[in-house]
Amino acid sequence: MHPDTPLTWLGLTTTPLELVSFALAVLTVWLNIRQNHWAWLFSILSSLLYAAVFADARLYGDAGLQFVFVAVSVWGWSQWLRGGEDHRPLQVSRLAARGWTAMAMSWLAGWLLLSWFLQRYTDTDVPHMDGFLTAGSLVGQFLLSRKKLENWLVWIAVDVLYVGLYLYKHLTLTAILYALFVLMAAAGWRSWRRAAGGNSI
Repeated sequence: MHPDTPLTWLGLTTTPLELVSFALAVLTVWLNIRQNHWAWLFSILSSLLYAAVFADARLYGDAGLQFVFVAVSVWGWSQWLRGGEDHRPLQVSRLAARGWTAMAMSWLAGWLLLSWFLQRYTDTDVPHMDGFLTAGSLVGQFLLSRKKLENWLVWIAVDVLYVGLYLYKHLTLTAILYALFVLMAAAGWRSWRRAAGGNSI
């Protein structure tokens, strides 16, 4: 069977490629919640597969984002293992006030730049939403790599909007995945908040 061959699973039309990507992505987030560094390996595999899924749906911002995720995942893996003081494993911490400002400005700048690029150089029919969510995902992934508690808040906001986008694009299984991600991100927030304590950097 070809990876892009349509099939029906639990009453949903999907492809083998999307189905495997779905499973790997769920495993990745579950391991992230548990602060298990092997999450980064499955993040790399899931990102590579989802790049093909999104390109086929003409979500080029999301497709390109997956390759950025691969690079950030390699860096994040290193950060989790040796990014703390004296090259020790990184601990969960909170953003300081200036960190919130930097996060918001980075998201805004990324949105404007990506929206312009997607509208000008691709045939996507959702350049602004794709750009906004791609920029937000980059911010969330960076915060996750540095084990910042607030990464889960970013993912909750992004994932809620992704559900609507993927339903519009008829990626039903992926929309369900992102609805599940919202719940998992909320669980991640609660778990990491206990771990963060008073740490703020």
